[in-house]
Amino acid sequence: MELRKGYKQTEVGVIPESWEVKSLGNITDRILGGGTPSRSNTTYWGNEIPWATVKDFATFDPYATQEYITLLGLKKSSSNLIPKGILITSTRMALGKAVIYNNDVAINQDLKALFFNKNIDTKYLYYWFQANSKKIEDLGSGSTVMGVSLVDLKKLFLALPNKNSEQTAIANALSDMDALISSVEQLIEKKKAIKQGAMQELLKPKDGWVTKTLKQVATYRRGSFPQPYGLDKWYDDITGMPFVQVYDVDDNKKLKSETKRRISKDAQKMSIYAPTGTIILTIQGSIGRIAITQYDAYIDRTLLIFESFLVEFDKYFFLWSVYRLFEKEKETAPGGIIKTITKEALSSFPISYPDIAEQRKISATLSLLDDEIAVLELKFKKLTNQKQAMMQVLLTGKIRLV
Repeated sequence: MELRKGYKQTEVGVIPESWEVKSLGNITDRILGGGTPSRSNTTYWGNEIPWATVKDFATFDPYATQEYITLLGLKKSSSNLIPKGILITSTRMALGKAVIYNNDVAINQDLKALFFNKNIDTKYLYYWFQANSKKIEDLGSGSTVMGVSLVDLKKLFLALPNKNSEQTAIANALSDMDALISSVEQLIEKKKAIKQGAMQELLKPKDGWVTKTLKQVATYRRGSFPQPYGLDKWYDDITGMPFVQVYDVDDNKKLKSETKRRISKDAQKMSIYAPTGTIILTIQGSIGRIAITQYDAYIDRTLLIFESFLVEFDKYFFLWSVYRLFEKEKETAPGGIIKTITKEALSSFPISYPDIAEQRKISATLSLLDDEIAVLELKFKKLTNQKQAMMQVLLTGKIRLV
């Protein structure tokens, strides 16, 4: 294939002629690791210095830390205090994940801080790590916990604009996209909080409402699956029917677009069929997840199938009412977690409801909020995909900004 004018073939692919290929070792002045102060000494732990670990990289606010250490804890351990603005990456477990803190932070032994040469834009490298996390994961080794050695990390090659101004332009463009994604993410959280408040208020029993047990208002049964699990003859992932397990119930009160497994005709004879529009509820593992099925499927024994109503119910009002019941149960359960609930225990759950007209009004309000959240989540997904595409073309020089 003929190269575009102004481009060259290199070990990292086709890049602009004015760009260079450098190893991480060539562009770093030093790399610092970290450590963990002794947990048995309480004077090492406090609220003085943020202490970062891999688990902090996955939080809603990736620039905050869950734990803090004291100055004494820093001095008495192998941890290091890293100045703000320095790239910190994981070399164990979540390999290749990277973050730049906007404050000084101490790090543990799973992290490494990379101090780059003065002609390198640190934010450019931050986005390079995001785009190349899979490449770093592939370098991992270890029988239990995967890790990347410093030697291997330093050998990683990357394409680098020779002008700092071009590095900065790329970093700024991606940073602007991050800011847009973050604003949508924050709006989603705000809408979810509004919906949670609305749900609590709208579903609160009022004068004229009727309260009965779940057993008095609906019929239901558990799903089923032939035993033992795992036999090849039970599955047919090509032409079989969708088989709904707890994993397949999404957070948006629907099933995922495709189930993880499909089952054979032999298994279908010993499972429970649920047509489109059936309300199902997870009662084992991640309990309390509820959905209205959007396609015909067979249901596993870890879920409950609502077969019919004994009183007049709007289907969505009923869904939200049951969902809210489980939210309350989780709030009062030890540790906030319930792993299993029996069909029999569900029978005594109280459910309050108004007349059908008011049920429909409540459903319409909650559904509208749900629709708004769904639109924002779709926008978030599109922006995230756009950012991935931007990184692919900007960090390889396929599109130039200067």
